[in-house]
Amino acid sequence: MGKGRLEAFSDGVIAIIITIMVLELKAPHEPEISALRPLYSAFLSYVLSFVFVGIYWNNHHHLLQAVHHVNGRILWANMHLLFWLSLTPFVTRWMGESRFASGPVAAYGAVLLMAGFAYSILTRALIARHGKESAIAAAVGSDSKGNGSVAIYAVAIAAAFFDPRISCGLYILVAVIWLVPDRRIEKALAERGA
Repeated sequence: MGKGRLEAFSDGVIAIIITIMVLELKAPHEPEISALRPLYSAFLSYVLSFVFVGIYWNNHHHLLQAVHHVNGRILWANMHLLFWLSLTPFVTRWMGESRFASGPVAAYGAVLLMAGFAYSILTRALIARHGKESAIAAAVGSDSKGNGSVAIYAVAIAAAFFDPRISCGLYILVAVIWLVPDRRIEKALAERGA
């Protein structure tokens, strides 16, 4: 089957996730700018989550550009990824409202960790469908960037119980690593086209 419905559904779910996150930001009742000060942790949590969801959307888009067909395994792997991403608004709000307390920061990392695993499962399902000689297989390679990110998330979860600021720094590090879209897929597709 074609990939069009999978792309459209995924785009819709991700758009809803971002919408829910922004609706969770509650405006203060006071008209003074100083009323925003207590909301700094909620806003910072939102910004970090927006970046992460944007990174997943961007890389999901690139990933699907390298494939032509999907099957049931891929559909379920994609749903698995969307499930973990759909928990982002919940952990974002919890982390922001708790002002980056240990438990919520660890839970945030657990959602990121599971989304990273789910993305890896989706990638492997796509490679299995298209073959080890496909453009997607060549682009993903050993996926050291993805595996390294998952390892950083695991360290960040543990660090949350010692100093949540370390965890937040590690989450930001992973975001910076992935902020530039994964060019491996574009490069592999260009090489195959040439």
